[in-house]
Amino acid sequence: MGSSNRLFNRQKTVHEILGGGLVADVMLWRRGNLTMGILLVTLAAWVVFEKSGYTLLSLVSNVLLLLIGILFLWAKSAAILNRPAPPLPELYLSEETVNEMGAFIRAQVNDILSASKDIALGKDARLFFKVAGYLLLISLVGGLTDFLTLGYTSLVVVLTVPALYERYEDYIDSYTILGYRKMQQLYVKFDSKFVNRFRKWILEKQKLS
Repeated sequence: MGSSNRLFNRQKTVHEILGGGLVADVMLWRRGNLTMGILLVTLAAWVVFEKSGYTLLSLVSNVLLLLIGILFLWAKSAAILNRPAPPLPELYLSEETVNEMGAFIRAQVNDILSASKDIALGKDARLFFKVAGYLLLISLVGGLTDFLTLGYTSLVVVLTVPALYERYEDYIDSYTILGYRKMQQLYVKFDSKFVNRFRKWILEKQKLS
């Protein structure tokens, strides 16, 4: 199918639009085992949080407590029995990594602060309405569900909708473009029958007055 029959006349494939890397492979099920693993792990985490009553902080604390307890007992028993200590990776954060992370975070925060200043001073009305719309949408969605359920649902959508679209994009694009053209035709008919008549009626009233 040519680019004229694609949504927005796009030239790139879905995989290229998503970056063409590991993330695109996961979202489009090019690495099915990894994608399925992510879905199962997140599903298990959602069940644990929803059904057990754990919070994220309490669960992480309990897991870390269990981990350091096992490692401590392993190290002590290894010293007594002359066995090798538990194999641990080198836990070290280089200065270069910290500087890169700090520079990235600083750039993002500065962008947010700059946008916030423009909104507060009324310099960018379009950005204000866009941010306000997003915040309103988040507020409405947040009132309907909790954060964990929203996060898991969003992940499921991200890992299914792009893959389904890539698989059936010929049908989706053709029917969407056909529907868009039908809507345009209906708008033209509506404009000619009602809007133009209303405009003529207003003009006639203005002339009479």
